Amino acid sequence: MMIRRGSASSPTIPTLILRHAGESVIVAVRRSARAQRYTLRLRAAERDAVLTVPKRGSMAEAAVFAERHAAWLMARLSRLPPQVSFLDGASVPLRGVVHRIEHRPGMRGTAWTEDGADGTPRLVVAGEAPHVPRRVHDFLVRQARADLTEASTRHAAAVGREISRITLRDVRSRWGSCSASGRLSFSWRIVMAPPWVIDYLAAHEVAHLVHLDHSHRFWSLVAELCPGYAAARQWLRRHGAELHRYGK
Repeated sequence: MMIRRGSASSPTIPTLILRHAGESVIVAVRRSARAQRYTLRLRAAERDAVLTVPKRGSMAEAAVFAERHAAWLMARLSRLPPQVSFLDGASVPLRGVVHRIEHRPGMRGTAWTEDGADGTPRLVVAGEAPHVPRRVHDFLVRQARADLTEASTRHAAAVGREISRITLRDVRSRWGSCSASGRLSFSWRIVMAPPWVIDYLAAHEVAHLVHLDHSHRFWSLVAELCPGYAAARQWLRRHGAELHRYGK
């Protein structure tokens, strides 16, 4: 096992490179004053792990703990769904419906959807093969922006608030956020979820324009805007991490 004292992206966070049965995984080591013991947690979206170390713990003990649980961690990783690149023939969900990517190099345009001859939804991409991944990505981002802008504007009108700006990012820690200045930020990957989940996310962040917390009043407002929000929250808990496996 190799121990690194940080990386260019996270210079203050040491990491372990854990190897087992010919496979390897990066383990970020985080110290916690509240932790009573060592814990190892798999992060499905990032396909890595986090090792929490108690305040008085050491890197040496952390390494031993990680080695002891290497087989368990690798087994969990092996059960994750495979990553899917945006390439010809791959399948990707759009608004909860699986679309097959179909590259048509002789066509004009960028990307669009249509039904194939067999009735299967297609995400058609024109242009040269090296451009396919970027064009699929850009198409999904455009669709996400359209859906989230429509839903957010509708919910904002319902609560009598204005949105100053909507931005889309590719973040793994949260699906959306709202600032005190009225800026909403979303993960574009939500466009792969069913429409009612997309609508819930927009309602959730718009509700923060009124209540910048998760108080009872906040959730009451979410329920008014999106009566089926509980099912949408449950969908994200169960399936949200899977959306991060597309486009790698």
